[in-house]
Amino acid sequence: MKFITLLFMLSLVAGCATTAQRDPAYAPPRPVAAPLAPAGNGAIYQTGYEKSWFEDQRARHVGDILTINLVEKTNAQKQAATTSKKENTVDIANPTILGSTPQFNAPGILPLASNNNNNLSFGLDSTQDFSGKGDSSQSNSLSGSITVTVVEVLSNGYLVVRGEKFLTLNKGDEFVRLSGIVRPTDIKADNSVLSTQIADAQITYSGGGQVADSNTMGWLARFFLSALWPF
Repeated sequence: MKFITLLFMLSLVAGCATTAQRDPAYAPPRPVAAPLAPAGNGAIYQTGYEKSWFEDQRARHVGDILTINLVEKTNAQKQAATTSKKENTVDIANPTILGSTPQFNAPGILPLASNNNNNLSFGLDSTQDFSGKGDSSQSNSLSGSITVTVVEVLSNGYLVVRGEKFLTLNKGDEFVRLSGIVRPTDIKADNSVLSTQIADAQITYSGGGQVADSNTMGWLARFFLSALWPF
């Protein structure tokens, strides 16, 4: 019975391993089929089947592919410092009442002992000091290339592109997903464009498998570091 329980627990642990899955939203669309040729009108060329001899191979239609060169690099740094200091001093002298300063005796600690130097003077000193400092910096870099597909041509001629690339390397899966809007004039002669020239760009670089699982904190440790843990 213990052996069966152990096998069941091992199967649950093995099932927790994450595997990168393809996103159907990034699937390439099918090119729009050319319309059927009309009935022969006696001409040599048929409408809709002509080929331009002076047209380059840049992406311009739904279903065309476009290479994106990833040249992303970001650097951010933030510093903050706060200093606060406050001092209060209150000193009240012994008042004069009817031409004389009041003094009174107070019982002492020892028997038959007294202290006759007491008066109504009052003094208070208060000091508050606070100093805080914080530094934060972040740097990211992503280079490479990914070929995407044109999924829509906007009314102004801009191209909506989307695509993903999967890599499986020795027990680990990695994928790059990209979507955004490309201006046709930014496309180079080799049918490529820089990622910094993509509007509304959404670039995802992630992975799954054993390598990704080894870099992921366990669920119990995440619970103790979350806002749900009150201590």
